[in-house]
Amino acid sequence: MSPTLYSPGDVLEEVALFPLPQVVLFPGAEMPLHVFEPRYRTMTRDVMASTRQLCVVQIPEDHDVGEHGQPQIARVAGLGEIARCDALPDGRFNILVEGKARVRLEELPFRRPYRRARVTVLGSNGRAADSALVRALSTVAGRVAQHVRECHPAFRFSLPCTDDAGVLCDVCAHYLVLDGTERQELLETLDVGERISRCLSALCAQESLFGPGDAVH
Repeated sequence: MSPTLYSPGDVLEEVALFPLPQVVLFPGAEMPLHVFEPRYRTMTRDVMASTRQLCVVQIPEDHDVGEHGQPQIARVAGLGEIARCDALPDGRFNILVEGKARVRLEELPFRRPYRRARVTVLGSNGRAADSALVRALSTVAGRVAQHVRECHPAFRFSLPCTDDAGVLCDVCAHYLVLDGTERQELLETLDVGERISRCLSALCAQESLFGPGDAVH
């Protein structure tokens, strides 16, 4: 599919929400999803018939439930577009979502069967990323990815060919940071330098748990 570009401050008046526990979609990453609940089957059909846009939004580990029985969701999410949609004979879907932007949500009044929000595209700000930290992140990410491959040979990860430190960090966070709360915090960190530092710390902490020859289980 052709690329869709978003700029900081862009507003989309209504986007479907796909809330998932501990799941975070980062810009520049791909996320395969299996859609089986009836309400999200309807959502997928609606999205595919219109913009192909949806927001993958995290349901925090400790969350409240709203008046319609809906779980609390994060207020910053990943805006994505469905790049591939395979309809299964029983009405389920396998979809591939491409992360396009981080967005702030203003949830709209609930309209069955699924939730929607007005979203504002967020940009990066703050100090430039330190080049030494960027190199360190690349190095540690490579080692962590190798640990994962030792346990899961089918795992595929490669560092993006880009000079954009924010993109590098987002891809590392999406594919390699294990803790959902940490991933959400990284999504919400708009300062690229701080995001790089936090992602590096998270991956170093994970690596410290691996003994010689150990892998992720």
